[in-house]
Amino acid sequence: MRGLIYKDITVFYKSIDKRLFLIAAAAVILLLCNAGSYAGLFASIMLAMTVGLQNVMGFASDEKATWKKYQLALPVKGFFVVACKYISVICTLAVSLLGSLLFNLLSSVIFHRFDFTVWGLSIAAALIIPLLWTGICLPFTYWFGFHAAQSMGLLVMIPMFYLIKYFEDGAGFSSLVSSASSLSMLTGILSILLFGISMLISVMGYERKK
Repeated sequence: MRGLIYKDITVFYKSIDKRLFLIAAAAVILLLCNAGSYAGLFASIMLAMTVGLQNVMGFASDEKATWKKYQLALPVKGFFVVACKYISVICTLAVSLLGSLLFNLLSSVIFHRFDFTVWGLSIAAALIIPLLWTGICLPFTYWFGFHAAQSMGLLVMIPMFYLIKYFEDGAGFSSLVSSASSLSMLTGILSILLFGISMLISVMGYERKK
């Protein structure tokens, strides 16, 4: 199992496009200009979405390397094969969490405002969003293939952007923080439950192909 987890984490890091860092740097600068002291929060959300998407994109590398045929031949039960993928997703949360802390530190230093509510919400987003993203998309991968999961990932992205845009143009970022703070605990519990149910559905999809 450790070998499968190591393989998935290695694919996660090696499949990151260097151009992504340039895009991310430009996005963070734009956020610092437009979102002010909330820039760390929105940068955390963007990074968390990227981590979730990158975990799903790892299946593209598997398909190019025809890993599926080899994986199905492994003398390992389907449950453990799928569980290794989900454990590797949990391991990559460290990237999202460290990035969130860095972004919020940068934002707090620049704007001289250390808002612990924003920091807490950023950390929650850094952990919850990748779990939600992969919890929704991974079953599509195991049942219908990578392209179906990729399409679902894009659909998941749309409501997040509209939600942020709604608060930016309407009630304001402070209202977003207060609203999200009251729901963060419930959302966290639901995301963990979804992640567990997602793994069971993925196991059934994997076993169906054997």
